[in-house]
Amino acid sequence: MRKVAVVILMAILPVFGFSQSVFDKYENMDNVGSVIVNKGMIDLVSKFGEMSDDADAQEFMEVASGLKNIKVFMTEDASVSADMMSTVKKYLKSSKLEELMRVKDKDVNVKFYVKDGSKKDHVSELLMFVSGLNNVEIGDHGRKLETVLVSLTGDIDLNKIGTLTSKMDLPSDLNKASGK
Repeated sequence: MRKVAVVILMAILPVFGFSQSVFDKYENMDNVGSVIVNKGMIDLVSKFGEMSDDADAQEFMEVASGLKNIKVFMTEDASVSADMMSTVKKYLKSSKLEELMRVKDKDVNVKFYVKDGSKKDHVSELLMFVSGLNNVEIGDHGRKLETVLVSLTGDIDLNKIGTLTSKMDLPSDLNKASGK
């Protein structure tokens, strides 16, 4: 009976939010930069945006308020890049994500994946994987990146994705997802 209780407990724990993302392993690696924004911070920023009279800020806050978390992982290490690619491939096989679009420019590959949401034109997850950067230099400190992984989860309205792309400097090709 105890074994059955443990199995049931392990099965329902993820429902209560205790589960981790398969990508969380990159968060503590020395050769991986990460930005993790959780629901609490998103809600705090959304409250500040509600006080703004700017229409663009209001629309951005509407999109942001539906997010549960934002995770960005980036590395210049070739072995970590290969591991990220392998992890993404495994995740895609086990999840219900489907390819939204892909962009190839020389050696750089950008792929977008989505998981259907509860409403039409909404997704519950948006995953972007960029590989083949060949040590593209970014930032003031001259950091050179090889791979970038971005995961957005929550209730994302594809009709408003243009607001996200413009405010977060995401590729403008993502606007095609909304049909605009």
